[in-house]
Amino acid sequence: MASVHENLYFNPMMTNGVVHANVFGIKDWVTPYKISVLALLYDMTASKITLPERRRLNKLILPLQQGPDLTLGQFLKTVEECCPQTAYAVKLRLHEMADGELKDMEYFFSTLPTPFTAFDSEAYKTSVVGLFMRHMLLAYNKLSFSQVYKLYKSLQDYYHSHFPKPIDGQVSLPALAADDSEMDLTSTEDTVGDRIDKEESDNPLHESELRNDNTPSRGPLSQKQAEYFLARQAYLLKNDENKALKPAALQEELNNMLKFNPDFAEAHYLNYLNSMRVQDIFLSAHSLLHYFDRLILSGNEGKSNGDEGYGRSLRYAALNLASLHCRFGHYQQADMALQEAIRIAQESNDHVCLQHCLSWLYTLEQMRGSDSTVLTEDSVKMAAHFCLPYLASLGIQSLVQQGATQGKTAHKLMDALKDTDILHWKHSLSELIEISLAQTTSIWRMYGKSTMALQQAQLLLNMSSLEPVNFGVQQNNTEAFAVALCHLAELHAEQGLYSAVSEILLHLKEQFPPHSQHAKLWMLCDLKIQFDRHMHEGKYHLAEPLVTAISALNKTEGLYRKAQVLKALNRSTEAYSVLQRLQTHCEKTKCTEVVIRVMLSTAELHWESSGFSTALPLLLQALALARQHHLQSLASETLLHLAFTQLMLGVPQQALTVLHEAIEPVLAHGAVMDKGRALLLTARCQMAVAGFRPNGQGQADLHLAVLAVDTLNEAAAYFSKLNCKERLRDVHYLQAQLHRSLGQTSQSNKSAMLFRLLDQELQSPAPPVSMRL
Repeated sequence: MASVHENLYFNPMMTNGVVHANVFGIKDWVTPYKISVLALLYDMTASKITLPERRRLNKLILPLQQGPDLTLGQFLKTVEECCPQTAYAVKLRLHEMADGELKDMEYFFSTLPTPFTAFDSEAYKTSVVGLFMRHMLLAYNKLSFSQVYKLYKSLQDYYHSHFPKPIDGQVSLPALAADDSEMDLTSTEDTVGDRIDKEESDNPLHESELRNDNTPSRGPLSQKQAEYFLARQAYLLKNDENKALKPAALQEELNNMLKFNPDFAEAHYLNYLNSMRVQDIFLSAHSLLHYFDRLILSGNEGKSNGDEGYGRSLRYAALNLASLHCRFGHYQQADMALQEAIRIAQESNDHVCLQHCLSWLYTLEQMRGSDSTVLTEDSVKMAAHFCLPYLASLGIQSLVQQGATQGKTAHKLMDALKDTDILHWKHSLSELIEISLAQTTSIWRMYGKSTMALQQAQLLLNMSSLEPVNFGVQQNNTEAFAVALCHLAELHAEQGLYSAVSEILLHLKEQFPPHSQHAKLWMLCDLKIQFDRHMHEGKYHLAEPLVTAISALNKTEGLYRKAQVLKALNRSTEAYSVLQRLQTHCEKTKCTEVVIRVMLSTAELHWESSGFSTALPLLLQALALARQHHLQSLASETLLHLAFTQLMLGVPQQALTVLHEAIEPVLAHGAVMDKGRALLLTARCQMAVAGFRPNGQGQADLHLAVLAVDTLNEAAAYFSKLNCKERLRDVHYLQAQLHRSLGQTSQSNKSAMLFRLLDQELQSPAPPVSMRL
């Protein structure tokens, strides 16, 4: 009588799509694809192959054995890339069987090396090849004659799906079918149930799927194939999402897998990960709950962990559900799931689970905008007590992040990160090392040290992973890499290197597709760079539509950019209203950087109404905040605003003194736009101190006037990098006046001509040079 396992392959026990048996209990069965693999192994052992080709084929053996069944075209193409000669031999052997008779397939199995006797061959019983051959031989020998015939028919369909069937090549098959039916009637082994199975096995499910080259799933996978497929896809989703199957294709494979075994818990978990890729909250929550339901019902947890296994699954199910809701911003549901996990863990006295709950608790508080310092410190202490270095390190990194926003000094934060790095290297926590470097990059950028930020980002991008990387994966699709690349793009954009920015963003788009969870990082980065570029070039009509897209990704950034556009379009009242609303929101959420930028923008609005004295208190308050939080770039920008205000109030000497304090960090770490603005302001202060008058009255200090000319030339070079025509127009205007006062008529005429050309090109009235920084 035929084995139940083989009957399941040729006749999946399904009624109206419901599986009545667990097909994943089957270790292995014979399929046309596996006959092709056997043919490959036989030719590898029987023929002489060069050493490089043998090495390539040896690397191919395990994926071919464990992976899902491939079409013949895919299989031959894969083998041909390694060894064309062997691929041709396999094709000939399959041709002999498919275009021959059933006895040719029988003869092939009889000539295979026996794993128990082939001591000097790769097919020895303890080898990978030997185990595979042994499984196939045992499975083949269990088949009844009718099943052998159906296997042969499947092999013919498999072969002719790629190579067209000859016109007169099917002469002996009807006779074979007649013999088969006769043997079925006379066989003493067949029972009534077995004959029913054979009648049901005429179901064309398997054969039709085999004939369809476009269908990725061709029947149920064996246990090994399913485990290999799930392990590979889960690993790729974690380390290199681009090499995993596309979300739709992976969903189709998982649906096919769950069709044959709905209780396969691991498939539900991979379904959960796949749904997270496309931000599908309903399906991800559904799959996660199904995973833990199946895990508990299967009894695996109970067997491995005693009676505690079921409770363990329940509390970690609640914890995973809490993390899922956290990711989607459902804080109330996350809090309820977290409280349930805490309650179950306390009942079971599970300190490790409680520690994970505490970590998520302070993370949830941070997401809500609350102060979670005390909770985080408690979490670090308890994690260290229970020897959980991963959670302890995450807690310290969270404390560093909170300390940076609260104005802690740089050396304290860097010392804390250095201590965590020692812990990371000691325990080989590669992921946390990446997070630490990305966090250091962000902190240096926040402090305004662009050179240090650039160094840390490059260090992360050139770091080799400590984890064993399989499947040809380069571990560079984590959030840390996305953050570092976005910082690099913004740093290059600040220096006007837009071609390099395009290359970085192109790599980000390839590495983090739009449906991936970290795609929002580069999307926001790209939009901000485009917005700033349009604003520098005076193309406000192009910058305005980007505000809506930025607001969709980050409301705070969107409001700030909206105020900038309104201010540039001289809609001061609307801009002031937006800035006041934004300042109130940021003071509640303790976003100090944006608060300072809002204060600077509000001061600029006061300038437009000549309220320079009104702007002073705002600027002094912004300077105090920037220095308190050690934000050097914002402090330097605030000093530039203060110097401009002093210049407008008629004290250019004091303004020049303030500029000398601010100019050095701006030239060392600032953006090209900031350098140009600082130099333009310096030139104007030098002109004012020199006693220069636009109408030419009075005696000017020639030495300071010459210095101002040089400063303006340098400022023009910076503005030219950014194609900032409005600023260049201001520079040429001042240059023309300076050269005329110095008696340099030709240079004056040249500057005047450049000014006129730009003025005609811009076709907009030039704002007074004295009314903006």
